[in-house]
Amino acid sequence: MPIKNRFAEMLPELTEWRHDFHQHPELLFETHRTAGLVAERLRAMGCDEVVTGIGRTGVVAVIRGRKDTSGRVIGLRADMDALPIHEETGAGHASKTPGAMHACGHDGHTTMLLGAARYLAETRNFDGTAVVIFQPAEEGGGGGREMVEDGLMERFGIQEVYGMHNWPGMPLGSFGIRPGPFFAAADLVRIEVEGRGGHAAKPHETVDTTLVAAHVVTALQSIASRNADPTEQVVVSITSFRTSSDAYNVIPQKVELRGTVRSLDTGLQDMAEANLTRIAENTAAAFGAVARVSYKRNYPAMVNAAAQTDFAAEVARAVAGDCAEAPLVMGAEDFSFMLNARPGAYILVGNGETASLHHPGYDFDDAVIPAGCSWWAEVVERRMPIG
Repeated sequence: MPIKNRFAEMLPELTEWRHDFHQHPELLFETHRTAGLVAERLRAMGCDEVVTGIGRTGVVAVIRGRKDTSGRVIGLRADMDALPIHEETGAGHASKTPGAMHACGHDGHTTMLLGAARYLAETRNFDGTAVVIFQPAEEGGGGGREMVEDGLMERFGIQEVYGMHNWPGMPLGSFGIRPGPFFAAADLVRIEVEGRGGHAAKPHETVDTTLVAAHVVTALQSIASRNADPTEQVVVSITSFRTSSDAYNVIPQKVELRGTVRSLDTGLQDMAEANLTRIAENTAAAFGAVARVSYKRNYPAMVNAAAQTDFAAEVARAVAGDCAEAPLVMGAEDFSFMLNARPGAYILVGNGETASLHHPGYDFDDAVIPAGCSWWAEVVERRMPIG
């Protein structure tokens, strides 16, 4: 089955929807306008049930098939939130909100799932129930966690759940997936180094926290290079270095470091947390300073279930003719919370040769919409076939 003709017919209207979402980006859980439009359109499509406020500003709709002898309930999830980035695409549909833009394509994800929902509500050519999930706050807010903790899976009886993300650099409308660990866990680290501040002309009277913190940053790189098995993946990135004074002639009393630790299993997480704490505290102590470490496990690793991954790839081959093996991704994805709650799979759809995700020049390619919609619809029709 190639891309469904119905989505080619819908494409002009779906493109208008996508451009409207793009022009009005909203951050984290503040997706009120987006969620309102999503709910309004789902009701107009004739979905059997539309519920708002799941996970604060999430939207969930239920579409029942022509039959329900299978008893199956399949969840399909798209994210709605944007990023705090100033857009530099120059597109006619560019963001109208200063300092915010859809730099990750969630406007496209939302549009593709809306298109699939319309088709499924029109045809109902399946035996079971489809639940379409529109999630806020993927970009660091943990909206997936909030929806799961709000009873998403139990309330709607979801048995399996599927997600999709566009991927620059992959051929337009192609697909890629892998079983097992796919996206990394992302832990948040904050280290406060305190010494003894003083005059820059009298360093011997101080404990120079800038020097100490610089040594801490360097030493932390030994976690990946000397503490982790070379065949495993762990990334330690210190991304912020803030002194308590920005004067030219003051050695600061305190320095705060922030960053992330990314890994693919809990054993690596345990190792990284223990070694990061030990290295920071002992390095600071060697200089006569004190390091206080705050380590927060944020998004868990996203792990695709084997059977659902095989099925998702089968659907992708039906839509696009092929499905590539995707690489491991050390970025995080909070669909991990949903996959921890129910078996399922997450797939990548090619966005062509565009700017990278989270770049001010990125834009979702509207030509991807029919392929993404078709994959969603085929997941439901093939997982819950009539007859």
